[in-house]
Amino acid sequence: MAKRAVVLLSGGLDSTTCLAMAKADGFEPVCLSIAYGQRHAVELERAKKVASAMGVRDVRVVTVDLRQVGGSALTDDIPVPKDRSEDAMSHDVPVTYVPARNALFLSLALGLAEVVGATDLYIGVNAVDYSGYPDCRPEFIRSFEAMAQLATKAGVEGATFKVHAPLSGLTKAQIIQAGVKLGVDYGMTHSCYDPDAQGRACGRCDSCLLRAKGFQEAGVPDPTVYTDGVR
Repeated sequence: MAKRAVVLLSGGLDSTTCLAMAKADGFEPVCLSIAYGQRHAVELERAKKVASAMGVRDVRVVTVDLRQVGGSALTDDIPVPKDRSEDAMSHDVPVTYVPARNALFLSLALGLAEVVGATDLYIGVNAVDYSGYPDCRPEFIRSFEAMAQLATKAGVEGATFKVHAPLSGLTKAQIIQAGVKLGVDYGMTHSCYDPDAQGRACGRCDSCLLRAKGFQEAGVPDPTVYTDGVR
């Protein structure tokens, strides 16, 4: 039987690629999605479709209402930035940053890993194309690994936890190219921070712009369904 690994799956381009990589690495994935009150909750439906299409048998959804914390355009009444240049994206931490989100998500994944007997966690963080989020940096991932050894029964008893962040050093185009080789259907994924009522991408937020740029540079047709009049 293949070893199990907990994979954080949002339904986005990066996490879907990460799931495909975990399977390619020989793991049996246990997928964990988080309903945190995000503006773009349509991604949760996409996550279910992705997991089903990839044959994942164990899919968990945890609800944590981060709207009670706020402080982000994804969870609070704060406009999502639109039409920003790459230069603008590269300065300061953007308002779409959700305070301590990856620390929380990885903690939930770590707890699930203990329960299902896994010591491997996968997260699709990326710090090349867009390094505005502090919790996407390799330093954070390594620090969380060290914490996992101290904060868990399994770690104290000798288990060694590994947080895999296979996309960390890749550009968006390289991520897409890697996913295509693994058979990922990006038409199932959702990346937009501010979709319309039908779940169509706005084409103008940072995430949409970086995704579109990635497909263009990868030489792969963009399957994204955009809001009427965009692209």
